[in-house]
Formats: sequence, structure tokens, C-alpha cells
Amino acid sequence: MSALSAFANIGKVPELRRRILFTVVLLAVYRIGVFVTIPGVDRTVMNAVIHKQGGGLLGLFNMFSGGALGNLSIFALGIMPYVSASIILQLLTMVFKPLDELRKEGEQGQRKINQYTRYGTIALSLVQGFGIAMSLEAMNNGDLSDSAAVGDVVTHAGWGFRLMSMLTLTTGTAFMMWVGEQITERGIGNGISLLIFAGIVDGIPDGIAGYFATNKGNIQPLNLAAVVTIVLATVATIVFFERAQRRIPIYYARRTVGRRIYGGQTAHLPLRVNTSGTIPPIFASSLLMFPATLANFKVPGMAQLQSMLQRGDWAFNTFYVLLIIFFCHFYTAVTFQPVDVADNLKKQQAFIPSVRQGKQTADYIDYVLTRITFGGSLYVAVVCIVPSIISQQFHVPFRWGGTSIMIVVGVALDTVNQIEAHLITRNYEGLSGAGARTSRIRARKD
Repeated sequence: MSALSAFANIGKVPELRRRILFTVVLLAVYRIGVFVTIPGVDRTVMNAVIHKQGGGLLGLFNMFSGGALGNLSIFALGIMPYVSASIILQLLTMVFKPLDELRKEGEQGQRKINQYTRYGTIALSLVQGFGIAMSLEAMNNGDLSDSAAVGDVVTHAGWGFRLMSMLTLTTGTAFMMWVGEQITERGIGNGISLLIFAGIVDGIPDGIAGYFATNKGNIQPLNLAAVVTIVLATVATIVFFERAQRRIPIYYARRTVGRRIYGGQTAHLPLRVNTSGTIPPIFASSLLMFPATLANFKVPGMAQLQSMLQRGDWAFNTFYVLLIIFFCHFYTAVTFQPVDVADNLKKQQAFIPSVRQGKQTADYIDYVLTRITFGGSLYVAVVCIVPSIISQQFHVPFRWGGTSIMIVVGVALDTVNQIEAHLITRNYEGLSGAGARTSRIRARKD
């Protein structure tokens, strides 16, 4: 009853109700668009090709596009061009001084960086759209997989088809980017993450059905129990680590202003073990898919690299782990600035016990953050790799891999947190418990 009462509180907050409804409507529009096929293709043939390849590279593309690639939809590129453009811009801010200065300008500078990211998304979409068009035509000739056995993917090949595909796919990605930004601004949760979340969740029923169809008549209860246990253990691990924090104690100096005394209080600076959230596995997957695009343009060495990076192989898993660890540290370094935090503490006349204000405080925060980020990066790598390796032994569909579970659970937790914050701000009981006006989703100390 208390849980029902907590959910009923959502309807009592008009703004929250509007935000949730707005988010649901836009996600529904996105899912409808997944079934709008680009001109001149046969999506039945494409679905058969992806089904034959199982959890290969095309399956990876198809997952992040929410099944749009299998349907050869206008959203076949998914949101990955936007993610790739974000990676490039964030890398450039580390080496290109004008972009670094824009980042330091605050909200106004961030708007310009976001605009550059949009331009980059359009450029990458045009390139990847042309690559997909070339790949589809290659399937007609039997150059890729064994699609010739099931028919032609493209009904009318040629430059007309290529240009139309580029325009259609780029428009679809631009629309998805707009939908994601609208959800972030006017809805609830992170729009880009929710689009990926919706695509993965939509494939879960098909994944379950595919598992039983593949193992029909050969389903072992112990194997099924092992799969369920792995999934539940992975979810529990993700929830535990996503809430884990290192709390640095902070003291505010006492000061007298007129007849009033301010400060003298104790607080803490929470540092999340996984500051980057679900961004590293998304970035890593996006980069590992990029050689396939370059291979379509006959870039020297890319075809060999693509053949080496077959999902499930040791080379793929090794690069995947290394990229996840790198992006965990990189994204944390970009989004969390110890120097700025130390300056703000100094302005508020706050200090960390036994640590001098200024540079020593920044160095101490950076030292602590680096240590816990390393542990957090290992957790992300293990969660993304180990369940996928084990699931291959039980022939479980790819969508049940560790990356998928982490994205789904991480996005769900972030969305619940935002809903919780709206309820608590208006003195309503939160979703995580009854009889309290403060959040019951508390962080664990590491």
C-alpha cells in the first residue's frame, strides 16, 4: 500500500506529471519511427541477415539503434553519431585551447559546444549514411555475410539510392537528437540515454522468445536458473556500485557578521565511485563500431581491423575493457574539476581537515577521485564483460549482455532519482519508501 501511495504522489505534482507524459509521448514517437523504412529496401531480408549473424557487429549496431537497423528504418543510425560527435568534441577540449576556453565560460560556452556537437552529428550522419548505403548494396552482391541466400536488400541500387539514404538517415538522426534534447530539457531523465534505454528494453521480449526458440526441447532448468542468477547478481552489483560514494569531510569556519555567528558546521563532499555512469560503455561500443564504417569506404587496414574485432573474441574484449577504463577516467576528468571545487570551498571558508586550502585541497581531491575512479572503472569493465562471456556459454541473446543491463539499470536509477527529487522538493513521499520526506535512496560509503 505504501508503494502504491508513493506512486500516486506523482499525479499530485502537475509539473512532474506533465514531464513524465511528455517523455512517454516522445519515446512513443521514436518507437513508431523505428518501423518507418527508408525508400528502396527490403527490411525482411535485412532482418534475416541480422538474425543469421546473431550477436555480431550488425547485432551491436541493431541494439543501439533499438532494432531500427534490422527494420532499415529512418532511425537506423540511432543516436550513435551524436555520441561519437560528443566524444570528438570532448577530446578536442583537452587539446584545443579555444574549445577549452569555451568550456570554462560556463553555460554560454556549453551552448556553443553543444551547437558544434550538433554540426558534428550531421557530418558524421552523412558519412555513416553513405557507408550504410554502400554496405546494403554490397549485400546485394553477396560481398557481406550470406545475404545472397535470402534475397536482395536494395531493390534499386545506384547513386539515387545512396543520396536518398544519406538524406533520410541524417534526417532521422537529427530528429532523434532533437527528441533527446527535448526530453532532457522538458521531460524527465537524460533524453539521449533514455532513447538507448527504450531500444534495449523493447528487445527484451524478443530476446526471451529467441532464447526459448533457439533452445527448444533442450532447455536445462539449471542453465536457466544460472542465467537468471547472473542477471539478478549483475543488477544488484550495478545498483550497489552506482550508489557507492566516498564522502570527504568538510568543515566550515566560524565567522561573525554583526551580532550573528555563521559557519562552524560539518558537511561532506560526496565523490561517486562511478562518476561517469553509463557513458564509458556507450562510448567504447561506439568506437568499436567505427572501423566497420571506415571499412565500407575501403580505408586501408580497416577491413582487417574489423575482422579482428569480432564480438566475443579476446581482441574485442581486451579493447573493450581498455576503452572502458580510459573513458571512465577521461569523462571524470572532463566533468569534475578539483581545482574549481577547491576554489569554491575556499570562497565559502570551508576546508578539509589536515589539508591546506587551495592547491593542496585540489591535489587531495584529485588523488582520492583518481583512486576511486580506478576501482569504478574496473567495476564497469567487469559488469560489461563477464555476463556477456558467461551468457555466450548458455547461448543467451546479446541484448542480455552486461553492457545492456548496465545501461538499462543505470538510466532507470537516474530517472527514478529525478522523479524522487521532484517529489521531495514539494514535500511528497518519495518512490523509495513510505513515511519520509527525504530520499530513501541513499548512497553507500565505499
